[in-house]
Amino acid sequence: MSQQSRRRPSQSYRPPKKDPVRILAFDALRAVDERDAYANLVLPPLLRRAREQGDFDSRDAALATELVYGTLRRQGTYDAIIAECVDRPLREVDPPVLDVLSLGTHQLLGTRIPTHAAVSASVELARVVLGDGRAKFVNAVLRRISRNDLDGWLERVAPPYDEDPEDHLAVVHSHPRWVVSALWDALGGGRAGIEDLLEADNERPEVTLVARPGRSTAGELLSLLGADGGLPGRWSPYAVRLAEGGEPGALGPVREGRAGVQDEGSQLVALALAAAPLDGPDERWLDGCAGPGGKAALLGALAAERGAALVAAEKQPHRARLVERALAGNPGPYQVVTADGTRPAWRPGAFDRVLVDVPCTGLGALRRRPEARWRRRPEDLDGFAPLQRALLREALESVRVGGVVGYATCSPHPAETRAVVDDVLGERGPVRAEWIDARPLMPGVPALGDGPDVQLWPHLHGTDAMYLALLRRTA
Repeated sequence: MSQQSRRRPSQSYRPPKKDPVRILAFDALRAVDERDAYANLVLPPLLRRAREQGDFDSRDAALATELVYGTLRRQGTYDAIIAECVDRPLREVDPPVLDVLSLGTHQLLGTRIPTHAAVSASVELARVVLGDGRAKFVNAVLRRISRNDLDGWLERVAPPYDEDPEDHLAVVHSHPRWVVSALWDALGGGRAGIEDLLEADNERPEVTLVARPGRSTAGELLSLLGADGGLPGRWSPYAVRLAEGGEPGALGPVREGRAGVQDEGSQLVALALAAAPLDGPDERWLDGCAGPGGKAALLGALAAERGAALVAAEKQPHRARLVERALAGNPGPYQVVTADGTRPAWRPGAFDRVLVDVPCTGLGALRRRPEARWRRRPEDLDGFAPLQRALLREALESVRVGGVVGYATCSPHPAETRAVVDDVLGERGPVRAEWIDARPLMPGVPALGDGPDVQLWPHLHGTDAMYLALLRRTA
C-alpha cells in the first residue's frame, strides 16, 4: 500500500459539527432521564449559562426549549414510532441513543425543520455525544422515520379507536394508558372532551403573572408590557398573560416581588378561599402546605388588605426558604414556619381560614411538567392517599368552628379529590364540617361541574387542572 493510500482515511475524516442548541437539549434530556430532574428546573440554568458564554441568542433559546419540551410531551408517540424502526426491543436501546433519536424524531415530525436538516443535525449531534459508530445507527433509524409524516406513522402504530379507545388515545396523544383512563373517568363525557383535554396537555402553556394586591395591579403590569406584550387574565382580576417569548424577570414588579408567576387556576383557588363567607372574626389565616410560596404570597396580600395575619407552614426547609422569599415585603403581618401540617405547631382552632394545597400526582399540571406523566404509576395514588387525608384532617382541626378550610390539589383524579374529602367528612370524630358551594366564589368562570366542589381544566379554562373543595367547620 502506498503512503498516499494509507493517508486517505485520515484525510477524509471530518470532525463533527458541534451545535450548541442541540447539545444543550440533549444535556437537558439526559438530566431528566438520569437524575429524575424536571425540565422546568434543569433548562433555565442551562440556557442562562449558554447566554453568558455568548453561544445563544433568543432564537436559539426558543429552539432549545421547543426541542426539550416537545420531545418530552410526545415521548410516548415517538417511542412507538422508533420501536417500528429499530431491530431490537426499545428497552435494549441505550438511553442516550434513544434521547438523540427522540430529538431527531421530534424535529422530523413535530417541527417545520426540513427533513434533510433534521436528519443531518441529529447525526452530527450523535457523532459529538455518542461517537461515529452509533451515529450510523441514528442515521439509519431517522431515515426510516423520515419516510412518513406524523399522521402516516400514527395510522401504523396506533390501534384503531373502535378496537381499543384508550390505547389509541394513549399513542396518538402521548399519555400513558392509565393516565388516559383516569382523566377520562374524571372528565366524563365522550371522545371529543377527552381528546381536547389530552391535546391541551401537549400544548405549551401560557406564562401567567399575578399582581399581588396592595403592591401591584394588573393594569400596571399591562402598561409595562405594552399592547403586544400581555393580555388580561381570563378569570382572575390579578392575572396577566404574557405574550409568547415574554420574560417575566424583566419586569420591575416581578423582580421586586410585587408580582409573580402563577397559573390562573392557583390564583382562583386562593381567591375563592378568601371570598368564602365567614361568621365572626377574620384575623388569622393559615397556608398549611405553603411551598414554594405562590399561593402564600397571594393569600398574604389578600389577608393584609383586611388586617389579617398569615401563617405559612412548609415541612421542607429549602421550600420554606422559598416561601420566605415569596412573602418578603408583604405589607401585612406574616410568619413562615418550618412545620409538618400533619403534626401542627399551633393550637387547635387557631385560624379563621386554612388552605391545604396537598402533595399529589400532579396529573393536572402535565402541560408544565410533561415528564411527570411517564414517571407516575397508578400505585402512586395509594402512596399519597394517607398524607392527603391527614393534611385535610389536621386542617379541619386547625380552623375554629365557623371557619373555612380549602382543600386543593393539582390533580383531577377522583382518588385525590372528592374521595379524600368524602372519606374525611365521613369519619366519626369530634370535628364536623359541611360543604360550601365553591362555584359562586369563582364568578364568571364557566363549566365548573355540578358542585359543591370545583374542577378546573386546561382545555376548558386555560389553567392547570386544579381542584378545590371548601368546607366550613360546624363542630
